[in-house]
This record gives sequence, C-alpha cells and structure tokens, in this order.
Amino acid sequence: MAVMTNRPLGAGFRATRLLAAVVGRIVAWNDARVTRRALWQLSDRELDDLGLTRGDIEDIAQGRH
Repeated sequence: MAVMTNRPLGAGFRATRLLAAVVGRIVAWNDARVTRRALWQLSDRELDDLGLTRGDIEDIAQGRH
C-alpha cells in the first residue's frame, strides 16, 4: 500500500535539527553547571594547585579558558 502526503521531502529534518539544537544547549548548560559546582567545592589551595582562582571558574565552566 502506498502512502501519499503533500508534505515536502525533508520537512521533518527542520524539526529534528531544532530539537537537536535545543537538546545540545541543555547538555551544554548542564555540563557547565556540573563543572562550576565541582570547582566551587575545591579549596583555594586546591584551585591554586591547578593554577586557578575563583574568578576563573565561570570562564572555565563556559569553555572560555
């Protein structure tokens, strides 16, 4: 049995790309949250051993360091 639609070929791919982009942003946000939390739990001494300061944490969490 053949099924016919008047939906253009590939129309579902736009929704799939949009969903993938949203999921990707959520994953990136969660990764940054986990990284930020782990670094804030370190002592100043431990951060210094890594060559970091508390001011570096946000940049690192966002992947800018």
